[in-house]
Amino acid sequence: MAVLVERFARRDGNEQSGSVEQEASINGSPEIRYEMVPDRGVEAIVNRLSKWVVSILFASIILLRHDGTALWGIIGSVSNSALSLVLKRILNQARPDTTSRTDPGMPSTHAQSISFISVFAVLSVMEWLGTSKVSLFLSCLILASGSYFIRLRVSQKLHTSSQVVVGAIVGSIFCILWYTTWNSLLLEAFESSQLLQISVFLVAAALALAFATHVVLNWFRNDR
Repeated sequence: MAVLVERFARRDGNEQSGSVEQEASINGSPEIRYEMVPDRGVEAIVNRLSKWVVSILFASIILLRHDGTALWGIIGSVSNSALSLVLKRILNQARPDTTSRTDPGMPSTHAQSISFISVFAVLSVMEWLGTSKVSLFLSCLILASGSYFIRLRVSQKLHTSSQVVVGAIVGSIFCILWYTTWNSLLLEAFESSQLLQISVFLVAAALALAFATHVVLNWFRNDR
């Protein structure tokens, strides 16, 4: 019996291991059986779904808030992703050799985006519920889930540990500064100025549309 392990790249750049097992049948003709490595396969699926889970969480927070802070959060999320791309070009650190992705890996955009959204969700929960057992439980659940999704970028060999740690730190700090800037400097002006309200809405809508278009185009490009 001979077992061959193949590596193959997924649409979104994730890699997953599978095994091809070849057995000799009674009549001498070989039988080929494809077998997924269990742990790696499950984590690969979760990793691919993580961006959609986090996006749904962010969209839910935005819909529940439906206020100026929500619009500011959309602008901040897209700005955070753009910052990650700029930092990647500046630092230009390669990803692990085990991945087929050739773009720079420092910092991890996934880690930076997940951290921004997770911290934004926690700040929103604390603002709504105050400091209570429920808010602390929800905050810990959100941060634990975000941390697990970030860890998958390392276990799937798409980033090094330092790349996801830097991404998580940058995303968290950027979110805190973004959120604080809104509450301390812009919120009062937003509530009293209709022009500022319209401006923030238009910028948020334009960035959300541009980002959604970018995601869809990348999805189709990687699907070919």
